[in-house]
Amino acid sequence: MKLAKLFPWLAGVLALAAVLFAMLPSGKVRGFDIQGFASLPVLEGGRVKPLDSVARNSLLMIRGQQSFRSGGHTFNADEWLLDLMLRPQVADQQPVFRIDDPDVLGLIGMKQSSNRYYSFQALGPHLEEVQKQAQAAQPIEPQKRTRFQSAVVNLFERVYLYYKLRNTLQLAGTPGLAFEMQTLGTPDASQRHADLAQVAQFRPLPPLPGQNADAWQSTGEALRAADAGSVHPALPLLAQASQAYATGDTNGFNGAVKALEARIAAERPEFVSHADHEVLFNRTQPFYQGMWLYVAALIVVFVSWAWKPEILRPTAFALLCVGALVHTGGLIFRIVLQGRPPVTNLYSSAVFVGWGAVILGLILERLYKNGFGTAVATAAGFASLIVAQHLGTEGDTMEMMRAVLDSNFWLATHVVTITIGYSGTFLAGAIAIGYTIRKHLVPDPDPETTRSLVSMAYGIICFALFFSFVGTVLGGIWADQSWGRFWGWDPKENGALLIVLWNAIILHARWAGYVRERGLMAMAIFGNIITSLSWFGVNLLGVGLHSYGFTTNGFWWLMGFDATQALFMFLCLMPSLRSATHRHA
Repeated sequence: MKLAKLFPWLAGVLALAAVLFAMLPSGKVRGFDIQGFASLPVLEGGRVKPLDSVARNSLLMIRGQQSFRSGGHTFNADEWLLDLMLRPQVADQQPVFRIDDPDVLGLIGMKQSSNRYYSFQALGPHLEEVQKQAQAAQPIEPQKRTRFQSAVVNLFERVYLYYKLRNTLQLAGTPGLAFEMQTLGTPDASQRHADLAQVAQFRPLPPLPGQNADAWQSTGEALRAADAGSVHPALPLLAQASQAYATGDTNGFNGAVKALEARIAAERPEFVSHADHEVLFNRTQPFYQGMWLYVAALIVVFVSWAWKPEILRPTAFALLCVGALVHTGGLIFRIVLQGRPPVTNLYSSAVFVGWGAVILGLILERLYKNGFGTAVATAAGFASLIVAQHLGTEGDTMEMMRAVLDSNFWLATHVVTITIGYSGTFLAGAIAIGYTIRKHLVPDPDPETTRSLVSMAYGIICFALFFSFVGTVLGGIWADQSWGRFWGWDPKENGALLIVLWNAIILHARWAGYVRERGLMAMAIFGNIITSLSWFGVNLLGVGLHSYGFTTNGFWWLMGFDATQALFMFLCLMPSLRSATHRHA
């Protein structure tokens, strides 16, 4: 009895300890304070962020990962970015470009093999042809491009990002930033500085006292000003850090990094504070940690249905609680960092939809205590965070707000409310899928448990209908204030209306007796299809005021998801496979 009570607590504490361990800063790499350099604030994409975020987002876009292994050494994103900017001869040999398309591989003279990653050096002789093919494909609408055209445009965009990062602090192939400081004012230097200012990906030099908060400068812009006699006080320190890193001078690099941070903190402490907090958020990766906690909880709850339920079911619930705690903490952290409500783009909506489903699942598990609340909550949480992970490869997930969404009041009312409605609809569908799987796999399913599942789905559908309806009305009010009309039959508006109508149809069909147990569950699964098309599908159309934040890359994933839901609907409506097997036996 003691073990049954203590084991869930122990599992929860260990899971939380593992998450807290991830928050600890990493040590120095080869003696260099790379973590300190990565914590320096810069301006990129219209917002101030640490270099760590630039590195992670860039490597994620180029390679699809935030770290990689090469030559027996694991490179994190920060070390890779430093090498790229200050030791390009090293970075150019690292396999960071993932290429899967066979025609693109043929274009760069490579054969298909188990290797999927190639270096900038390997691509170098073929970049002119890649650029030519990409420029020919770019005028074509993304929806109408062939597979090859989409792949070659994607490769070119990643190569261009790599090129810009490579030439942000100093032009690759030149003696470096310290040399530029020594040759200020010469004709050749002026041209290099103009080129450097034009190609820079971000601005590392903060505004001077008295300047506007967005008056950041790239090194090229600062060097052009220095050519005229006005030297930014942080520029010599950046040059010192650049030269020290390239020559392997750890003391010189670390000293310059500390001096840079001290100077920025003295003049713009809010930038340093924000960068430090974002670095902590990046290092913790709460949504990635939460995703694996949900997987662990799901595995444990599955095992509990066959073995030691008195110990494993509470353990699964404890892991779910820790996952929900980490998930919630990540949401709050993002809200603080952005100064915005939790839903600002498709990435954050995926995170929030999963969070809503998890919280509802926690409530269901506390009410019914049969493990199904834990199972559907963990499955929904994991699935939504997988979607978020995929969306995160598109770039900065805390990007500047689009004008259509740039209103904190409506983000906190319409968007959050209707996203809660999405959560409820998906959770009801997940419960119905659990019902379907149980129906075909469990011998002699307990009628009481079956009634509980149906009751759960029914209650969640009522919840989803309320929030979907209120969210849709609030959206109309927002549209009236923003665009001068309450309703315009925009694809996103139509999708929101479809979710409301479908949930209402389910309830009316149940009340009128048109559907019973199986029919209700099949309709709940179809709600997943409607919600996925309304949430993601309308963005694939490329039309309407809400067409933003998604790419055609998601089309096949969306179609695959909807196909699985159709299969589950079919299985839900057909007689039990186990019963048919017993009859034939």
